[in-house]
Amino acid sequence: MTKPSLDRQAVLLLIVQALYGVANALSGTFVPVYLWKASQSYMLIGWFTLGQYILSGLTFWIAGKWVKERNKMYSLRIGIILSGLFYCTVLLLGQQAKTYSVPLGMLNGIALGFFWVAFNVVYFEVTDPDNRDRFNGWAGLLGSAAGIVAPWVSGLLITTMQDEKGYRLIFTLSLVIFSISVVLSFWLKKRHGQGTYNWKHGIQQLMQKGNPWRRMLPAIAAQGVREGVFMFLVGLTVYVATQNESKLGTFSLVTSLIALISFWIVGKMLKKRNRKISMLIGAVMIGAVILPLFWKVNFTTLLLFGIGTSLFMPLYVIPMTSSVFDLIGKSEESAREREEFIVLREAGLVIGRIIGLTSYLIVLPLNSSTTAITWLLFAVGVVPIAGWWFMRPFLEQQKT
Repeated sequence: MTKPSLDRQAVLLLIVQALYGVANALSGTFVPVYLWKASQSYMLIGWFTLGQYILSGLTFWIAGKWVKERNKMYSLRIGIILSGLFYCTVLLLGQQAKTYSVPLGMLNGIALGFFWVAFNVVYFEVTDPDNRDRFNGWAGLLGSAAGIVAPWVSGLLITTMQDEKGYRLIFTLSLVIFSISVVLSFWLKKRHGQGTYNWKHGIQQLMQKGNPWRRMLPAIAAQGVREGVFMFLVGLTVYVATQNESKLGTFSLVTSLIALISFWIVGKMLKKRNRKISMLIGAVMIGAVILPLFWKVNFTTLLLFGIGTSLFMPLYVIPMTSSVFDLIGKSEESAREREEFIVLREAGLVIGRIIGLTSYLIVLPLNSSTTAITWLLFAVGVVPIAGWWFMRPFLEQQKT
């Protein structure tokens, strides 16, 4: 039986997300490297990232009211525009960006919050339980496609152009693509809010005995613990190991190509009844692929780790994402509270990311050797197994 297809609004939302991803892939991969080259400080990168995580979570919570009660598209476009402003600011500051690392991280966090709170609500509205795995598969596929070409081109431009010309060019290209994404977003239907936003909704859910979100939230947080470190430290480790932006671009090209194929296959083949075993395999393997780094940290072992992660991550993230949104849509009442539930989901991710990043901020001042970094990656990399354990009741219900 073939999976239900996606309608035009879902396809257009995927295109807007893909362009947003391309713009971020062009420059975002290299922002930590840019700050590292200016400061030679792992801690500065950590504080930049902490500012980003905290403000993205706060923005989700605050912007949730706007998305709930007014036109969601405004929040989506503001997120894209602020992302463009972030890269524009980095471009204008140049080497002085290191001095303003925390405010820059906060600006990027606000931009991400506005975009993703609106995107996730619209995603819920244009999909249903039958085609959600397909949408997530396509989203992962397009995200991987963005990661194939964009960082590789960026790395090539940075290494071949003198001084900071390459960085200036890729930040400018990102601004152009963000502009195109904003224009295309006007073809998405206006989606006016309904109801009144409940500021205390998340706390109320967690206070109720037997509420499924008391298990779902720690599962989401477990995913966030890994993301909190991997989202910036892997690329930075590749650069520090090779001292070459072009190598980082090649790393992104190869790993994203593998991820594209893997997301396409898993998105096409995964059935709801197989989510439990799929997620377990994914959780175990994305931890196991870190083991080669204990032998030696160089471009080859990092590439093996990256390829393994790309192969197995879809097995974990597609069931995880689909199950969360299926829970949100399990009844008419919960569907009416989708904005609040999406904010609660993001709160779980932010809590997890901050926990993961806190471990980074504690470990690195004590020991910044490659061995310490590898142990840190492994420690946070196996946490998704706990996420699978918390998710089991939800995955066992999905037998159709």
